[in-house]
Amino acid sequence: MNSKASVTKLLAMAGTILAWIPIFFTILTSVVGTARSGMFRFDYLMPAELFPIALVGALLLLWAARQAHSHLRPIGWSFGAAVAFLVGGQAIAVVSGLASGAIEPSGWIWALVIASIALFSLALVALGIAGILLVKKLHSST
Repeated sequence: MNSKASVTKLLAMAGTILAWIPIFFTILTSVVGTARSGMFRFDYLMPAELFPIALVGALLLLWAARQAHSHLRPIGWSFGAAVAFLVGGQAIAVVSGLASGAIEPSGWIWALVIASIALFSLALVALGIAGILLVKKLHSST
């Protein structure tokens, strides 16, 4: 195995792990918080708060996919969708006054912002799955 293939595998594995961290930590803190308090706890904003970690993971996955000439489209599209939903939801929250507290968190604008956060999280899951598929392909081709 040459060093380029080893680096590509390493990039793909690291990128996949980093892409899953926001989802994993959200689930982990929800399970632990629910178990400790006896009430259901879920921080739906955590994936957005941990986006910088997923961003680094996505960039590593894009680099690895480009080197491997495989899974570039699903990684690129899921990353692009995640960024679009995150930025779009934040823009709506800022423009509408939800972010500053100028308006109550209710109605269709609130639902739109929550939907964008949910779609952002789903795009991160899709990115993580594409990363897993890339890692699997890289390991099966050697």
